[in-house]
Amino acid sequence: MKIGLIGLGRIGAFHAQTLAGLDSVDELIVTDARADAIAAVTAGTGATAAASPDELLAGKPDGVVIAAATAAHPELLLAAVDAGLPVFCEKPLATRIDDGMDVAAKLAGRDERVHIGFPRRFDAGYAAARAAVRAGELGRVFTVRATTLDPAPPPASYLRTSGGIFRDCAVHDFDALRWVTGREVVEVYATGDVHGDPVFADSGDVSTGQAILTLDDGAQAVVSNSRYNRRGYDVRMELHGDADSIGVGLDAGLPLRSVEPGVPAPGGRLHETFMDRFAPAFRAELTAFTELVAGTRATPCSVADALAADWIAEAATLSLRAHRPVRLAEVVR
Repeated sequence: MKIGLIGLGRIGAFHAQTLAGLDSVDELIVTDARADAIAAVTAGTGATAAASPDELLAGKPDGVVIAAATAAHPELLLAAVDAGLPVFCEKPLATRIDDGMDVAAKLAGRDERVHIGFPRRFDAGYAAARAAVRAGELGRVFTVRATTLDPAPPPASYLRTSGGIFRDCAVHDFDALRWVTGREVVEVYATGDVHGDPVFADSGDVSTGQAILTLDDGAQAVVSNSRYNRRGYDVRMELHGDADSIGVGLDAGLPLRSVEPGVPAPGGRLHETFMDRFAPAFRAELTAFTELVAGTRATPCSVADALAADWIAEAATLSLRAHRPVRLAEVVR
């Protein structure tokens, strides 16, 4: 099949390498606003270049992957769906929740072939945790702890338009929480700390954030995020039930050392970025998209799923600013 890829920044260039290595992808067409990015990716993957998104869509690919800047997501997503194409779009739908709602409304009734990118749904550990919960192995889950700790913040130019730590970073934990537990969040209390780059204070953001979530069955979840975890990229989830407790991300690359006597440090290379931590998950995610293109599976992460995670992030952001718990019913429209 022929796949088009729009956007060749860090994640887009990574996706290009992954797509070029899939047996199901016979031809890859790429485009970006920067000619040097196009040249680097075509040289490294053998992809064909398109001068613009319009030219790429005119080439009639079988499906389109959107990895452009968030602000461009609505226009590109709608253009691809209008062209009758299956679409994989990186999260989020839009920079602002109101714009995301507008996109969802315009896609209503024709979004069955839209796949929003949340790679933790394709990670072996998260999938095993979901299966264990579904099988009842944990009994009643009463506590979930989820962590995303970045080793260093993204560029300041990105942070200024990211929407904040809960919309940009914690949203992955929020989606994974819903997906693994099968429960919905009903209330959020969030707090945070500002340190490091002045961009956090200047943009009303925090560099470290915590959110306590109440689920619809009364269970509690704690989501922790930071932009400054110097030891590495630390992504984990713990689920504690009255029958068993399990953990995701406790592997040889875990960037955490024990100070208990005689306990060895993890034996592998510590995870440094999301690209090495989730490389297999990204491959599985894009493979799933090619199956959606082929018509052999339904979308594994819908527009509605993306909005559900965004609403949790919206509640967390309001809670942070208002210094109070926020019910999801207050923000969801």
